[in-house]
Amino acid sequence: MALTERFENDKIEVVGTYKAVQVRKATIIERDGVELTRSFHRHALNCGSLNESDDLVDTDISEEDADVQSICNAAWTDAVKESYKAFLIANKPEAPAE
Repeated sequence: MALTERFENDKIEVVGTYKAVQVRKATIIERDGVELTRSFHRHALNCGSLNESDDLVDTDISEEDADVQSICNAAWTDAVKESYKAFLIANKPEAPAE
């Protein structure tokens, strides 16, 4: 009776104007090849974030699985990144008054 644990990306979605990539990863516990339980973890990735100079810094996807990286690279075109940068700049919180 061997228990094993494996992980798989069971859903990857590209959503919204700025092409956020949502990943649902399944954790599967099996005994002798028969699935006993399955649980899920979700996370979302945006194409970048602003630095102090309002430049868009690309999101580091190097730790993501190859299938997620491929989808991010296809969805996050230069046009999407520029549009997202403009959105972030337009919606920056105001600096607190001193």
